Amino acid sequence: MSSQPAIFPSPIPVGQFLQVRGAYRLHYHEVGHASADRPTLVFLHGSGPGASGYSNFHLNFPFFADQGFHVVVPDYLGYGLSDKPDDLQYTSTLHVEVLRELLSARGVTQAVLVGNSLGGAIAFQYGLTYPEQISQLVVMGPGGVEEPALWAGQMSGLRCMGAFIQEHKTDRASFRALLEHIVAAPHTITDAVIDSRLPVWLEQPPAVFSSMKVEVFAERLAHLQMPVLCLWGQQDNFLPVRHALIVAGLVKDVRVVISSRSGHWFMLEEPDYFNREVLTFLN
Repeated sequence: MSSQPAIFPSPIPVGQFLQVRGAYRLHYHEVGHASADRPTLVFLHGSGPGASGYSNFHLNFPFFADQGFHVVVPDYLGYGLSDKPDDLQYTSTLHVEVLRELLSARGVTQAVLVGNSLGGAIAFQYGLTYPEQISQLVVMGPGGVEEPALWAGQMSGLRCMGAFIQEHKTDRASFRALLEHIVAAPHTITDAVIDSRLPVWLEQPPAVFSSMKVEVFAERLAHLQMPVLCLWGQQDNFLPVRHALIVAGLVKDVRVVISSRSGHWFMLEEPDYFNREVLTFLN
């Protein structure tokens, strides 16, 4: 087993650390304190190479902190500045249980989960497993909606990412080309975006991706008890936008927003619009 220390100099701001599962350091950012009067907002990042909570949500979580919300932004094990052991099975169930540890440690009894891609799948799974703790869900291009065999081969972004990971490319040009598949407009991928993610990718062991397993929820989405806001970019190359209609048809209390201007990173491509839509939903 190996467990890397936090990268130095850090590609993202350094927040706080919590020991989880008795052995590993989980990195997270936190603003404010848990309150019985208002749920905590928990921002859950996606699974792309080099991902972290900060790189996925740095244009969003400060806005909600300024609105008076308690916000928690974790890096899953294997991502960001969290430990990256090479002997873990990096399943959505692992991430759900580690998140449960984090929220307990921070005194969070009521939360709104805000998840993109893998983070959306984790939000669904957490909401189905611990519904008493979750008041609302916000998901952007979430995973877990339908069996991958029915759609994954059609998605150009997934094919590009699979080849990138398999070949373990490390050069900046290839990394930029991968990230440009994620968004609708290539100019969204600035040097700062690359600088926040490439050093993390260089530290991630193969197991983070080779052992990844995401629960598929399908009809179980009908069992979600809390209101859901689902946002999707029409130009998403990773998760098919038709999944938004599946979510709309299954979830009892759901609002769906589809934007022609976004790809897979709705919250970064249209941050002001995203922030307003989520704030309206929360209120």
